[in-house]
Amino acid sequence: MIIVALRTRTLLAAGGAVLVSVAVTGCGADAGDAKAEHKSFALSGKTLTVDSDNSQIELVPADVKDVEVTRRVDGWVFMGTGPEAKWSMKDGTLTLRVKCDAVASSCAARHEIRVPRGVAVTVRDGNGGVTATGFSTPLKVSSGNGRVTVRNSSGALDLDSDNGKVEGEGISAKSVVAGSHNGGVRLTLTSVPDRVETSSNNGAVEVTLPKQAGLTYKVSTKSHNGDVNVSVPRSDTSAHVVRATSDNGEVTVRSAN
Repeated sequence: MIIVALRTRTLLAAGGAVLVSVAVTGCGADAGDAKAEHKSFALSGKTLTVDSDNSQIELVPADVKDVEVTRRVDGWVFMGTGPEAKWSMKDGTLTLRVKCDAVASSCAARHEIRVPRGVAVTVRDGNGGVTATGFSTPLKVSSGNGRVTVRNSSGALDLDSDNGKVEGEGISAKSVVAGSHNGGVRLTLTSVPDRVETSSNNGAVEVTLPKQAGLTYKVSTKSHNGDVNVSVPRSDTSAHVVRATSDNGEVTVRSAN
């Protein structure tokens, strides 16, 4: 719970004393409890860019013709305006904005996005976590401040967070790039990749790879401040290249049980 309070103050003015007492209380917003709004946006072509700020983003491919968005916005403001939500589509870019402009506020938003199958997606979220599930097309996700999570996807992945953990679960993509400037990176692959690039400036890096008879990986690892553990079969001539580095954290590359 977030509480903002202004204690009683006495203001002296011509003609006498004026007593002013103001108290404001409010709970931190939970967009998941807010009323849902729905809107569809026509998409021409096979690429979609989502440009968002101050929102949690959830993406799934679906048997739909248009991009379908469900929006939940909640919050309160003191001495200001908001939350004010806007959404629009132009030239293949879906823009999502939520604005609170006040002395004190607590605002939250969540957007659930259903994407037509076969569409490649790029997400730029300035402040908020991103979750994507079930994509077979290329997926590029970056968050300025939030966790990035991808599950059960086979399309090429390019994942990044400035301040948050990056996780991939049930990944069968041939190419995966994942990095965090301040957070750990954890990938679990279910099929043999051609290329995996993982890095963190401040966090542990963990890559779990499929195990097959006779299979080897060309592995490159480094940590400036942390242990390095590699337990997969290795060969410098392998076509399956894995790179895992951390400036400040443990690095682990291992086989799935």
